[in-house]
Amino acid sequence: MPSDLLQRPDRAAPAAPRTEPKRRTRVFALAEARWAAAALVLFLIALPLQLTGAPAWSWGPLYAAAYVTGGWEPAWAGLMALREKTLDVDLLMIVAAIGAASIGQLMDGALLIVIFATSGALEALATARTQDAVRGLLDLAPTTAARLAEDGSESTVPTEDLVVGDTILVRPGERVGADGRVVDGTSEVDQATITGEPLPVAKETGDEVFAGTLNGTGALRVKVERDASDSVIARIVAMVEEASETKAPTQLFIEKVEQRYSLGMVFTTLAVFLIPLALGADLTGSLLRAMTFMIVASPCAVVLATMPPLLCAIANAGRHGVLVKSAVVMERLGQVDAVALDKTGTLTEGTPRVTDIRPLDSSGLAEDTLLALAAAAEHPSEHPLARAVVDAARTRHLAIAGMRDFTSTPGIGVTATVDGHKIQVGAPVRLLAGTDDTEAACAAEVAADLEDGGRTAVLVLRDGVPVGMLGIADRLRPDAAATVDALTTLTGNTPTLVTGDNPRAAARLAAEVGITGDEVHAGLLPQDKVDAVRRLESRGRKVLVIGDGVNDAPALAAAHTGIAMGRAGSDLALQTADAVVVRDELATVPAVIALSRAARRLVVQNLVIAGTFITGLVIWDLVGHLPLPLGVLGHEGSTVIVGLNGLRLLRDAAWNRAPKDIQ
Repeated sequence: MPSDLLQRPDRAAPAAPRTEPKRRTRVFALAEARWAAAALVLFLIALPLQLTGAPAWSWGPLYAAAYVTGGWEPAWAGLMALREKTLDVDLLMIVAAIGAASIGQLMDGALLIVIFATSGALEALATARTQDAVRGLLDLAPTTAARLAEDGSESTVPTEDLVVGDTILVRPGERVGADGRVVDGTSEVDQATITGEPLPVAKETGDEVFAGTLNGTGALRVKVERDASDSVIARIVAMVEEASETKAPTQLFIEKVEQRYSLGMVFTTLAVFLIPLALGADLTGSLLRAMTFMIVASPCAVVLATMPPLLCAIANAGRHGVLVKSAVVMERLGQVDAVALDKTGTLTEGTPRVTDIRPLDSSGLAEDTLLALAAAAEHPSEHPLARAVVDAARTRHLAIAGMRDFTSTPGIGVTATVDGHKIQVGAPVRLLAGTDDTEAACAAEVAADLEDGGRTAVLVLRDGVPVGMLGIADRLRPDAAATVDALTTLTGNTPTLVTGDNPRAAARLAAEVGITGDEVHAGLLPQDKVDAVRRLESRGRKVLVIGDGVNDAPALAAAHTGIAMGRAGSDLALQTADAVVVRDELATVPAVIALSRAARRLVVQNLVIAGTFITGLVIWDLVGHLPLPLGVLGHEGSTVIVGLNGLRLLRDAAWNRAPKDIQ
């Protein structure tokens, strides 16, 4: 590689790395969050005053203010829906809250207001944070690139001005400015953001590179093959936005019947009032009967039948390291019947580690001696494989000798002098090129064996003679196999592996965790993962996608439900996913699915209880004469019963039962 490629001309100063702050919407920048917080604070001030017997004038106005602050937005939304000739749950909730207030149950109505306002604020925040993450993804791609003219001169231009056919220069440590193909140079490129591969990939003439990926220690000349608007990273942004906008929202059970219920309640209330009046009944009696009907038929118990179990399940999951972003998500988790898993960072830890130390018999070296030599030579290097070697030596508490004359050659490896010996560590295919002696043949055989097992082989030479081989791989999570087995039991289908890693590594890992060959899809770009999810959905499946990287975000958005691994997850994946495994404990995924199914069963129980009370009270009011106080008592009693029933999911026992439910 000519040396002039490594130095920028005097007329162009080196570009400083961008350190723009992350664009992240603040919680209280959202009006929904401010109103919900105000309603919650007012409610929390009023409640203890009421419970301690304070005069009504001290807590009544506070409840009234909570009604206004938390209820005006859903009331407005309900009125706007009314203009479109539809009745929605927002307006129904306001009517129910006002109905509760009209009979003196201010606290019950205020609680409904606070629940709905908080739910709306969380939904608005999740939407805003997803949009932040999508916009932030564009920051991965550099804003400028070094374009080379035919005469060899260089100019710095905005990346959006690059056109197909341009040649750009990517120096060490820079991000690639456009999708293209290498025409000159050798380096390693970290393209985990696009493919999810855990290790940098060697690039040389003829290899494809992607915008936004990070160049290693070599310089590359890249011929642009796609416009900026059509780059892989731009398409990831477009796919996430499209999937987020077009994915049909799953509604809570009560919302699915809200139109019929709302219309039925309104018309029946009017009928209960007008028909007796038309038949000669007195106004007061007809009005009292209609008011009683409205109270006993109001959906307070039905709403509380649905929300508390799901909210309690969310709280329980949160205590055990799973952040579920909404009640709708908690409901959807229990519906999944197919799972698609990413490999790197999901089934594996996402960090390369030394798995094999193979001294050659002819070297006379012990494993620790071989590892110590390699670590000494690799110590100054920032390459991920070098860090894995050094970390392995430190884990074994080996002394790392001093070195001198360190050099690094992109795509080949490193060379250093250690204890008077020339030590080379690098790619076997490059370091063994042109040699055919016995040691080289033995080393090649060991390398082939390691690579067949899905490891990356690293050769160690001493004074030009092969002395051993190291195997490096991304380590499988300890709970990966058990999780795959539990997901298979829960859904009735073996999970699908979707990864951008190479087929050989994917097949080896799939075999270890119990995923069959037909369910292994490797070498996938982000759009390919989306296609795999859509193929599953075309069979009528409700697909859960579990991933952690930028390349997983489109699939997370397109799936019925998406779960991101939190510890090493990218911002885009964390914001796009419906739930996040905060502590990276993969085994919590089947547990939270089982908890969701328990919550759904409890919701059904509560709806049966609420429906039974409402039906009984309504029939009593229509056929006989239901005293208003008794109607209020039955209505409030059913509300308390379903509320307490939902609280059962707050207990740790509900989470601990999940493994038994899976079995």
